[in-house]
Amino acid sequence: MKSNWKSRISIWLRKVRLIRFFDRIRYYLVKVRKWPANHAFRTEHPDIPLPPDYLMYESFQLDYYHYLINGRKTAEWLLGLVVPHTGVSPGSILDWGCGPGRIIRHLPDLIPGATYYGTDYNPLSIQWCRQYLPGISFSLNRLLPPMDFKDHTFDLVYGISVFTHLSEMAHQVWIEELNRVLKPGGILFLTLHGDSFIEKMNTIELQQFNQAKLVVRGQVKEGHRIFTAFHPEKWVREWTRKLILLEHLPGKTLEQDVWIWRKRPAPEK
Repeated sequence: MKSNWKSRISIWLRKVRLIRFFDRIRYYLVKVRKWPANHAFRTEHPDIPLPPDYLMYESFQLDYYHYLINGRKTAEWLLGLVVPHTGVSPGSILDWGCGPGRIIRHLPDLIPGATYYGTDYNPLSIQWCRQYLPGISFSLNRLLPPMDFKDHTFDLVYGISVFTHLSEMAHQVWIEELNRVLKPGGILFLTLHGDSFIEKMNTIELQQFNQAKLVVRGQVKEGHRIFTAFHPEKWVREWTRKLILLEHLPGKTLEQDVWIWRKRPAPEK
C-alpha cells in the first residue's frame, strides 16, 4: 500500500529536520481558522478555565468546544468500558500523560468517591492543571520512569494516546512502571495506533508492521505530538504478556485501538 501524500511529506520533513518548524506553522494556521468559534465559546463561557492554546493543540486539537464537551464524553466513554471490569467503582485513578486535563477534569463529577491523580512530562501542563483543576493531585514525571508513586498505588491507570508518541525503549520501561504502580487486580487502559492506521505508513513501515514489529516514526523530540508509533496486535500481546488481557477493541478507520488489561493478583503466601 502506498502512503498518502501527507505521510510522504511528513517523512521527508523529518529527514531534513524541519517537521517541528512546519508543525508550528500549522499551529498558527489552525489558531487563525479556529479563532471565530473559539472566541464565541470563550465569550459564552467566560468562567470556564481553558488551557493556553498551544497546550491544547499539542495534546488534542485547538478547539475549545471539543476540548470541553468531547473531553467529558471521552471520560464517560472511558468509564463505560472500565467499570464493568472493576466490579465496583475504582478508588484511586491515575491519568498517565494527562496533558492539560482534558479528561480527568470531568472524572470527579462522574465518580465522586474516588481519588484522582494526573501526571505528565510537560511542566507547563502540570502547572496549569494545578492552578485550575482543584481536587486532583498533579505531579510532573520525566520522559522515562520512575514516577513518584509507591508500588501498588492505583486501582486504575489509563493512558490515552501516550504510547503513540514514545520510542520502543520507552515502551519497555513504561509498561513495567505502570505495572508497578497498579494494585494487584488493578486495571490498565491504553489506546494505541493499530491496523486502522496502516494507510498512514510508507512501504518500509508497512513491511515492519506486518512483521509484527513496532513502527516508530521519530526524528523529532520524543513525546511530542508528531513523534509517532504504530502497534501491531501481535507485538502488543507479547509486550504486555505479564498482564491479563481483558479486552481489545480494534479502532475503525484512523481510530485508535482500545486495550484493557488486569494486573495479575498477588501470589498466595
